[in-house]
Amino acid sequence: MAKKAFITGITGQDGSYLAELLLYKGYEVHGIVRRASTFHTTRLDHIKFGADDKKERLFLYYGDMTDSSNLNRVLEKVQPDEIYNLAAQSHVRISFEVPEYSAEVDGIGVLRLLDAIRETRLKTRFYQASSSELFGKVAEKPQSERTPFYPRSPYAAAKLFGYWIVVNYREAYNLFACNGILFNHESPRRSENFVTRKVTSGIAQILAGKTDHISMGNMDAQRDWGYAPEYVEVMWKMLQVEGPADYVVGTGRKHSVREFIESAFAYAGLDRHKHVLQDARFLRPTEVDELQADPSKAARELGWQPKVGFEELVMIMVDADMRALGLKPVGKGDKFLKEAFPSRWWGID
Repeated sequence: MAKKAFITGITGQDGSYLAELLLYKGYEVHGIVRRASTFHTTRLDHIKFGADDKKERLFLYYGDMTDSSNLNRVLEKVQPDEIYNLAAQSHVRISFEVPEYSAEVDGIGVLRLLDAIRETRLKTRFYQASSSELFGKVAEKPQSERTPFYPRSPYAAAKLFGYWIVVNYREAYNLFACNGILFNHESPRRSENFVTRKVTSGIAQILAGKTDHISMGNMDAQRDWGYAPEYVEVMWKMLQVEGPADYVVGTGRKHSVREFIESAFAYAGLDRHKHVLQDARFLRPTEVDELQADPSKAARELGWQPKVGFEELVMIMVDADMRALGLKPVGKGDKFLKEAFPSRWWGID
């Protein structure tokens, strides 16, 4: 019998890639979708309308991380072997505008799921999507599982509660529950209000004549950027080991937003000085200056090593956004993907 997985946040970047990975591995995949006035399942449409049997093993339910009765009901019905909590108000700057909602979903939502597992006595394994934003005003460089936390936003503070409630329930109730402290991971499925996709989609729009500039906030912030499909694979690996633990996941290298802009514009053959403006509206009240992972524990215990570096990530995203607007991509990113992942499991991008 196929294993069952339950994914919150299944319509997001990570959720859609994770659903594809698990379907590729033969799982039956269940996920919850927030009710909205318009359909927002586009990242899953190629599965739902595909020609193979994967669509027969994908089940979606309406639900919300603020509704514990709904979560309990769906979990009791599905009886999943694995639960991946990827649902979140995931935009750091926006969390300053909706702090209470961010706390409800990103913090208390984790508690609701863990308590549902405890009350229903599900024999399941639980993955919590933690965040490198926990480190905030960093106490050491690079950051590992032993680095103290110093959150600098409502998003990060809510994620901090989520992290510690996972640890608490693991120790108090002997649950198989773990935190994946993932550093920034991007892809063509990243929402356009995130900085990397804002840059690459902006470049495509400039090339297509739809705009002549992009407006940016802090371009000096440094981040450890990886490729999202590789990161969902390590989520799965965390639930396959003998005992639960928490892991830092990243490339171990950092680059500034300015470097990302320079690399993307150069790849597309554009002069960034003519097209990039700084806009104070996009600055955060409190900034996280730099984040860089020490992923040695994940490499040692899970056997995980990323293939996609910074330059390759930039090329992949620029090519995808050019293609999405009907432009001929530069092609180096597409070529890299075919060579690095000859039997890749994700269906688009």
